[in-house]
Amino acid sequence: MNVEAYIALGSNMGNREKHLKKAIQTLHFHPSIIVENISSIYETDPIGFTDQDEFLNMVIKINTDLSALELLNVLQDIEKSHNRKREVKWGPRTLDLDILLYNHENIETEQLIVPHPRMHERAFVLIPLSELDKNIRIPSRKESLSTIIDQLQDKEGVRIWKQKNGVDVFALLEN
Repeated sequence: MNVEAYIALGSNMGNREKHLKKAIQTLHFHPSIIVENISSIYETDPIGFTDQDEFLNMVIKINTDLSALELLNVLQDIEKSHNRKREVKWGPRTLDLDILLYNHENIETEQLIVPHPRMHERAFVLIPLSELDKNIRIPSRKESLSTIIDQLQDKEGVRIWKQKNGVDVFALLEN
């Protein structure tokens, strides 16, 4: 496993926490993926299309030998298994899985752009990402992660929902 990647997870339909947990467990049991770390779970106000329920969001760090496009396919398959529908842009979803960073590479294809093109605008992504690694740098951004977060307008819409205890990566996933 030679690639480090960060994945954003979000859900605002049905049993939100269960969708997040099942997605992480599915990734954990994938033969080409090792889940290395997970953030706390945050409850966040919706952005864009605001007439919808609040989201639960988190970020995980993985190690994989999958290519970025292979990883994207795995994530989309997991979304489909959770009945993800893409009907309204930024609309409600059972599960949303996005590749934020992939080995600090810049990738631009028809299917995938990494780093995620709007991650630097989203407190619900950057706050849990900084929990995992405060020193991480977003390729193509000169500012530190903390500087970018300080400049965001929507920080107040991101609230801790379930704190990671810091001892065991998977303790947050236990009931």
